[in-house]
Amino acid sequence: MPPTSETLTAERILATTEEVLRRHGPAKATVVDVARALGVSHGSVYRHFRTKAELRGAVTKRWLDRTTQVLAGIAADGERDPEARVREWFAALFAAKRHKAGGDPELFATYQVLVGDQGEVVGQHIAELTGQLTDIVRAGVDAGVFTAQDPATAARALFQATGRFHDPGYAQEWQQPGVEGEFEAVMDLLVRGLRARD
Repeated sequence: MPPTSETLTAERILATTEEVLRRHGPAKATVVDVARALGVSHGSVYRHFRTKAELRGAVTKRWLDRTTQVLAGIAADGERDPEARVREWFAALFAAKRHKAGGDPELFATYQVLVGDQGEVVGQHIAELTGQLTDIVRAGVDAGVFTAQDPATAARALFQATGRFHDPGYAQEWQQPGVEGEFEAVMDLLVRGLRARD
């Protein structure tokens, strides 16, 4: 095993794990493969992540967090109109998912397998996303732009109603002709439903 002069950090392990997953796929990638790519013993990896499942959960969370972080900036922008923020938030979510699916299909397929095994991580990710949406809807209600008895319920309904544009199960449809128009039509309908008055 080649010696390494870089400090072994959790972030370095996660980045290397992603590369190993890309090369070998989730069925064949092992902690030993990750350690070999890092030039350390597998025990060194286990000092940061106690089990293979914990490592896979962390790398899945890291992958999902890339989308969450992009959307957080939109959700937090209290200077912008809430309707524009809802539209931009969903457009950014759709764009991020399409980019992941089309930009690196092998890694996307790998993460589809990992996500299926990481229900708790996925649940936390969805809770974060719907929490961001709740903040936008609540801001719209406070500004008199939206009517919603319960912003959290409205946010969950918006998220579920747009599933075709962010649920990975629909990934094959995201490159179809006309999908952008369909997305805009759904957003127009949903935003009209949120408005306090037309």
